[in-house]
Amino acid sequence: MKDVTVLLENRLGALAAMGEALGKAEISVEGGGGWLANNKGLMHFLFESDAPVKSTLAAVGIPVIAEREVLVQRLKQDVLGQLGMIARKMAEAGVNIETIYSDHDNQLILVVDDFVKGKKVSEDWRSH
Repeated sequence: MKDVTVLLENRLGALAAMGEALGKAEISVEGGGGWLANNKGLMHFLFESDAPVKSTLAAVGIPVIAEREVLVQRLKQDVLGQLGMIARKMAEAGVNIETIYSDHDNQLILVVDDFVKGKKVSEDWRSH
């Protein structure tokens, strides 16, 4: 899976145009979110790793800022404080969480500054 950072104009129909282009190309959005920052739509969406998101969006004039690998984690919903616990483990390993959201399967999606270290923390988390 990959996180794709997209910059949308803050105008009526911009998100619709993005969704339509992806739909026409048969590319499914697996999770993500977005918000306004400096009057631009800053979006983070989750896609299958081989999906041609960048070229699809470029064809309709929508810039992709970055494509990055993600860590996918399932938290134990019956245990309070899970987010704090995994975030602390990442911090103790020197890993900064830059983006966080959930996918359509209620899994935690993390984009981190050091994927190799973050992957180790994520794997260790799964084994406990």
